[in-house]
Amino acid sequence: MNSNSINMSASLVRATVRAVNKRKLFPTRAALTLTPAAVSKIRLLLQDKPEYIGLKVGVRTRGCNGLTYTLEYTKEKEKSDEEVLQDGVRVFIEKKAQLTLLGTEMDFVESKLSSEFIFNNPNIKGMCGCGESFNI
Repeated sequence: MNSNSINMSASLVRATVRAVNKRKLFPTRAALTLTPAAVSKIRLLLQDKPEYIGLKVGVRTRGCNGLTYTLEYTKEKEKSDEEVLQDGVRVFIEKKAQLTLLGTEMDFVESKLSSEFIFNNPNIKGMCGCGESFNI
């Protein structure tokens, strides 16, 4: 996601997924934990958008390996959404994505070539080479 794509309507671009078999994530009761970099980026994305209360993570069928995560701005919490509140930032997980995200860490990584949210997910069984789609 480059800085020009921040001025979008209600939808954010794709997020990369990483399987983390080799790295031990701390067990947590939350479906999703946010790194300080992810918290800072979400706060920055929302600071000029008072009509939105947070970001919503969803899952869609797409790509060569089956599933991909989506990120969208959201104005309200749906009944079936799970809310993650961390350091004043709210992320909502739609029902279809809840099981695929259990124990996942959401990070934000910036390099000279790209900047993107990354889901470090211990539940993934297989993924495509580009990191966009996965299967559980």
